[in-house]
Amino acid sequence: MELTSKQRAQLRALANGIDTIVQIGKDGLGDNLVRQADEALEARELIKCRVLENAMLSPEQACRELAQRTRSEGVQVIGTKFVLYRESHRKDKKDKIVLVKNRPRK
Repeated sequence: MELTSKQRAQLRALANGIDTIVQIGKDGLGDNLVRQADEALEARELIKCRVLENAMLSPEQACRELAQRTRSEGVQVIGTKFVLYRESHRKDKKDKIVLVKNRPRK
């Protein structure tokens, strides 16, 4: 799913109020960390991650790789933090994020 600029803006605004869930350290993006991010995305749809100072990856690299491995979209990278989004497919999820849709141009 390719996010539009309006959808990215909406998700950035929502991300301001959430805490960091995933922290990436010197061990990088191991299987356990990817699994943790994957589970968090399924439960929350929008997560904030942080790259610690001793990490071997830059925040941009970590965002790209983790987004690829979790089939999510990178929303924003600011400093050492980045935000990922993936629509949850759980039918029982009551607090789903509803993204704005682009209106067709006339």
